[in-house]
Amino acid sequence: MDLLVMLLSLLVSYLIFKIWKRIDSKRDQNCYILDYQCHKPSDDRMVNTQFSGDIILRNKHLRLNEYKFLLKAIVSSGIGEQTYAPRLFFEGREQRPTLQDGLSEMEEFYIDTIEKVLKRNKISPSEIDILVVNVSMLNSTPSLSARIINHYKMREDIKVFNLTAMGCSASVISIDIVKNIFKTYKNKLALVVTSESLSPNWYSGNNRSMILANCLFRSGGCAVLLTNKRSLSRRAMFKLRCLVRTHHGARDDSFNACVQKEDELGHIGVHLDKTLPKAATRAFIDNLKVITPKILPVTELLRFMLCLLLKKLRSSPSKGSTNVTQAAPKAGVKAGINFKTGIDHFCIHTGGKAVIDAIGYSLDLNEYDLEPARMTLHRFGNTSASSLWYVLGYMEAKKRLKRGDRVFMISFGAGFKCNSCVWEVVRDLNVGEAVGNVWNHCIDQYPPKSILNPFFEKYGWIHEEEDPDTFKMPEGFM
Repeated sequence: MDLLVMLLSLLVSYLIFKIWKRIDSKRDQNCYILDYQCHKPSDDRMVNTQFSGDIILRNKHLRLNEYKFLLKAIVSSGIGEQTYAPRLFFEGREQRPTLQDGLSEMEEFYIDTIEKVLKRNKISPSEIDILVVNVSMLNSTPSLSARIINHYKMREDIKVFNLTAMGCSASVISIDIVKNIFKTYKNKLALVVTSESLSPNWYSGNNRSMILANCLFRSGGCAVLLTNKRSLSRRAMFKLRCLVRTHHGARDDSFNACVQKEDELGHIGVHLDKTLPKAATRAFIDNLKVITPKILPVTELLRFMLCLLLKKLRSSPSKGSTNVTQAAPKAGVKAGINFKTGIDHFCIHTGGKAVIDAIGYSLDLNEYDLEPARMTLHRFGNTSASSLWYVLGYMEAKKRLKRGDRVFMISFGAGFKCNSCVWEVVRDLNVGEAVGNVWNHCIDQYPPKSILNPFFEKYGWIHEEEDPDTFKMPEGFM
């Protein structure tokens, strides 16, 4: 009898031990952000609308209508007068780039951000276990990740990933790679480096679907330091709660919505198809279907399901009825669910004013929720995959982020992709400790009273229909 009791006790103890070990191991799989550093290029690379107009005029392939089209796009884009461009633009060489131009642009970025974030956290480059680099439009040999490893003399056994051509949503993809590695390896430090190389990617043709990309993007980048070390969890800023990736590359219309190709004259550029809004909306909806149950309380999900059921019952036409009113379609799709029941802040990719407006409409967000994205677009422009971190930096600089808050990141990219994730703030970030925040130099000026482009009033012709035969270039742009 005593032997049986002993055996049962050992069995129970073993089961408890295994359960505890499994639960304990899960804690080592958490993904934390220790710190991040966005890049602020030097002021001699600052671009305003006037200079943008000068750059456009240098393209001798543009006709009058394309010139007017680009000016309208710049003025109505939501991009302000203090964004940044590569150095070759100021040298008038955007149509004659070299490989070194792209490499120098990236070197200036990563030396600034990586050194700052490592020094601030007293971490040596040799302590980095995982390096993930994403830059869509630059593919050099050796890779950019290899150049970073060489510059900082990182370890030989570092796990390294170099992502290209993944578009504006590559930041979340990089985080997903780190998250999955953390599931297997304990006590690791990871560095995610995200940017875009504009220097070698200026489109010098006159195809309207391709010249628009010249107006949308600006220089920037970010280095993010992540860990799954329990010993560092108290120092962490954010904890990853969930991440969802949606890819519609199998659909031809989604695949062709944003494609790099040559025009009829052989000029390489990024073609933005008229199917892009529809592809983005479809990817966004499918992404929300997966992530919503993971981030919202059950009560809100039940309320939403009940509302859908009642709406369906009310909208069902009576038997034999032929008088069915068709509602007029709206610009965008309302999700019909209150995301603020589970989310405190919305970190939206600054793809453009229309992108921010569409997401705001779909999620029923107010101007307070959209302010970080709008102000980031105004101050830094669309910095591609790194834009999410500038938006996050704005929230932090405005002292909005409190312990326990949840931040919803939403990004889009060619393919077509929609990737999203939710971060939980694990400590208060309003104590003025963010010495490396890229917004510190100007946060008191935001939001300004108006973000209307000054050229709206100066050149009212931009929004008027002009006869190409009588239209004259304004003096300010000649």
